[in-house]
Amino acid sequence: MTWINLAVRNLFRNGRRSLFTIAAIALGFLAVNALGGFTAYIFSSLKDSYIYAEANGHLTIFKEGFLDKGKLDPTLYLLSEQELGTIKEILSHYPEVVIATPQLQISGLLSNGHVSTIFVASGRVPSDMQTISRQAGGAMGKIKLYDGKPLTNDAVYGIGVSHGLAKQLNLKLGSSAVAMAPTVSGQINALDAQLLQFIDAPIEALEDKLATVPLQFAQNLYDTKNVDRLTVLLKNNDQTYAIRERLASEFAAADLKLEIKTWNELSPFYTKVKKMFNVIFLITFLIVFTIVVMSVVNTVTMAVMERTREIGTLRALGMKRTGIVALFSLESMALGSFGSLLGVALTLLLVNMIELLRPTWIPPQITREVPLQIHMVSEYWLYSVLLLLLLSLLSAILPARKAARMEITNALGYA
Repeated sequence: MTWINLAVRNLFRNGRRSLFTIAAIALGFLAVNALGGFTAYIFSSLKDSYIYAEANGHLTIFKEGFLDKGKLDPTLYLLSEQELGTIKEILSHYPEVVIATPQLQISGLLSNGHVSTIFVASGRVPSDMQTISRQAGGAMGKIKLYDGKPLTNDAVYGIGVSHGLAKQLNLKLGSSAVAMAPTVSGQINALDAQLLQFIDAPIEALEDKLATVPLQFAQNLYDTKNVDRLTVLLKNNDQTYAIRERLASEFAAADLKLEIKTWNELSPFYTKVKKMFNVIFLITFLIVFTIVVMSVVNTVTMAVMERTREIGTLRALGMKRTGIVALFSLESMALGSFGSLLGVALTLLLVNMIELLRPTWIPPQITREVPLQIHMVSEYWLYSVLLLLLLSLLSAILPARKAARMEITNALGYA
């Protein structure tokens, strides 16, 4: 404790310089953890948006070959009613599964009676989509990505279209339209539809062609009872890969030729954004901690120069070289400790201010304002404190060793 007290007292022999160094360490901690918390918020929001708000679930089951060859002729890779029944029977034995809901992606022409344009749509069970949305824990998972009325199982011919598609066809809420598409047997089919909602397209390329329809509408238009995928929602995202492995084994044992994809495998945007933010975080981390190291090195070097005679006196009184190194290392560790504590306080203040002010922003792939947040990631905070202490210690070793190696007579006569 005597050594620690001595190290702390020595820090404030030049209080201004020490305070600037502590502030640099604190601001470095704040910058890294604010960016880390925002990055964690981005990842969590994109995940919740895809899994819950867009009702894509954690796992999606396809017929083998659908993702590779199904783009040319998807009707050849549909799941039959019998296969769907077998899959659901297997899934019923998994308590981790919240819901398994079928989907059918369709494409064709949408007409307002005067002009027609291409549309692509996802046919889903409306009640299942609402069930998935209700399971969301974060605000992003519960965000409403449409304007108007929700689709229902009873309103089979009620559909939603993107804002751009509605503008092209001059459609308003409540307007009627006609959807046309070839059936699985190759014949042209047409169904009347009523516009119930305007939906947000996740990417700009789909803004003028995206629609959403009830599953029964999609099946009636294609004249089939089959579907092209089964979406599975789990109770916990951490179970995703384990459940996939178990399901793959059971499907193979049941002679079902299926493919199982996780939510992040079907969301390349999430993967790209995560890689981009990881690079940004790494670059910021390196810049911030380089500044911190240089600040600590400068402070300790200046302290060594100012206290050369003191070092000579201590060596003359019998203090060993390792003692000199230990003393300056403790001073540097104290700088890191005070800076880390101040950084924790500043980061908590920032997080609480954001919670209080509740700012909003429009994130990528979403056209609506959502709450801006910075998550408190305990692992980042712990690693930051430990790394700052380690860097402070290492930054002091070189100038401290140089001071300890000075000849006693030269140190005592240093001017």
